[in-house]
Amino acid sequence: MKRDRDVDTAFAEFLELWKKLLADSLVPGTVVVVEGERDRRALRGLGIAGPIVAVHAGRPLSGTAERLTSQSRRVILLTDWDSEGGRLAHRLKEFLAPEPLQLDLDYRRRLARTLRGELAHVEGLSGWARRNADRRKESIEVLLGLGDPTSPHVPTG
Repeated sequence: MKRDRDVDTAFAEFLELWKKLLADSLVPGTVVVVEGERDRRALRGLGIAGPIVAVHAGRPLSGTAERLTSQSRRVILLTDWDSEGGRLAHRLKEFLAPEPLQLDLDYRRRLARTLRGELAHVEGLSGWARRNADRRKESIEVLLGLGDPTSPHVPTG
């Protein structure tokens, strides 16, 4: 039973943190950065409606950094919680640190701490959240305040 309580606590912390991220991602000038397209789809599936940029989209990291600095005021980095994701976050931080924008690594750190090893990849967030919501006999859309679960909120873009 301790395991269920740990997961319940982690899920409650996740919901609170994710609701804040949902609001922050809509602030004009904010861009969420992930590693790839599956990560982007996972965030869309959890209601992130603001701009999401995938780093591995066929351009060099320096080009992605240049695009971010010209098109945003705040960058929220959500790379995976494995060693490769850590290296990528560090490299992006090096590219973006001297630029006049706010670089936010806090969500990445807090999600890693909240998930406590449950996940290593951003692309798994949507499935993990849905399974935990189902276990509670709830809809993740309702828990996150995204609207009617019978008409899923799946933003485009």
